[in-house]
Amino acid sequence: MEGRLEQAAALGQKDKGPAFISLINEIISRSDQSTVARDIPTLVGFVVNQESVGLVVGRQVLSELVRIVGDGTISDPEVRKRVVQETIETTQPKIVSYEEQVSNLRFQLADIYENEEEWSDAARVLMGIQLDSNQRSLPDGEKMRVYVRIVRLLLEEEDSVQAESYFNRAQLLVHSTTDKETLLQFKLCQARISDYSRKFLEAASRYHELSFVADIDEEERRHMLMAAVTAAVLAPAGPNRSRVLASLYRDERTTELPTYNILSKMFLDHILRPTEIKEFEGTLKPHQLAKIAISSNDRVATSTNDEEIDTRSDPPISTRTAPATVLDRAVMEHNLLASSKIYHNISFRGLGALLDLTPGAAENMARKMIEQGRLRGTIDQVDKLIWFEGNHEEDDAQGKAGGLGEVEEAEDTGAPFTKRWDAQIRITAANVESIVQHLTERGLVRVPVQA
Repeated sequence: MEGRLEQAAALGQKDKGPAFISLINEIISRSDQSTVARDIPTLVGFVVNQESVGLVVGRQVLSELVRIVGDGTISDPEVRKRVVQETIETTQPKIVSYEEQVSNLRFQLADIYENEEEWSDAARVLMGIQLDSNQRSLPDGEKMRVYVRIVRLLLEEEDSVQAESYFNRAQLLVHSTTDKETLLQFKLCQARISDYSRKFLEAASRYHELSFVADIDEEERRHMLMAAVTAAVLAPAGPNRSRVLASLYRDERTTELPTYNILSKMFLDHILRPTEIKEFEGTLKPHQLAKIAISSNDRVATSTNDEEIDTRSDPPISTRTAPATVLDRAVMEHNLLASSKIYHNISFRGLGALLDLTPGAAENMARKMIEQGRLRGTIDQVDKLIWFEGNHEEDDAQGKAGGLGEVEEAEDTGAPFTKRWDAQIRITAANVESIVQHLTERGLVRVPVQA
């Protein structure tokens, strides 16, 4: 082999390139493919390192090798992978002279790793490509395509931290491309990073938006719709999540999903039972089942609250002081919000029994939700009660819809419970009037005519 290489190097400058290329074709066409992975790197090392060959000939030979390997001339995938790997290693010290050829080989090696589902190896190979070098300048659209591909590979490996750093680079170049496929992959990566970062509301909205894109395969759209439902269920309870749940609940496609039951119960503010939660838990990914640590402030607040509550005569049902997982927290906050639609007030102990928490931990969770504006209510620490405030913004509209017309507002006595009682009477009377009107229109009720 060495003699053939020396003979080719001794030829004139015009004949050197064709001679080395002819030798490459001869090696690759051998019936014994096991020698290909040995001799091709030897030839590449000779061409790259021998000064007598020259840079122009070296680039010509390497470019032809890149083309031959890319065309699939080497039938054995394992031999092809070894050839590409060893060629990259051989030419890496001379990367300044052969940057374009090495970059193309890295793209080919990334394709090989991706086909083998070696996601982290494929991402690592792409990271080694110099996208901002002085020797070779790539357009911004091409850079973004590479960054998005790296993000996608890292997310397959569930390395969300490194994926986010490359996503931020791609985000700076998002306006430089009009390629539909690249932009769709970018949006999907954006949704998945929000999911991994536990920004579930944002992830749910993005997944739901993508589920309507006609260019995406129908099965993939169904998968994105299911991911949107899962993210919405795991999102923090409150008005923002209610809007996302409403949007998903009204989407007719969600009725065919296995998670529709928990979606409908959350939208309708029904309290979730352990059996339903266990069934839903089986559909979650590992990062959605991550353990969450209780903060030192919450730990102190919970222990202080529990010490103030007399547990000697009536010990609490649960000894848990905080939710253990993301799903635990989402379900507890939902059940707390749902209970506010059922009860006017609830004791710390009763809420703890409902949420499977100690009374102090239940009070702490309610306090945080009230502070964040996700729950309307007040805490009475003297009587150990949480008072819920209903949303009566639609009361007047509901009263008028029942046929009572303009309802005179009651005198403001400053007593919230008297006003709530009056509002309930007004709503009930309006609903009865609406039912009577509906029955009369159908001829099921006769209104007596006065003589």
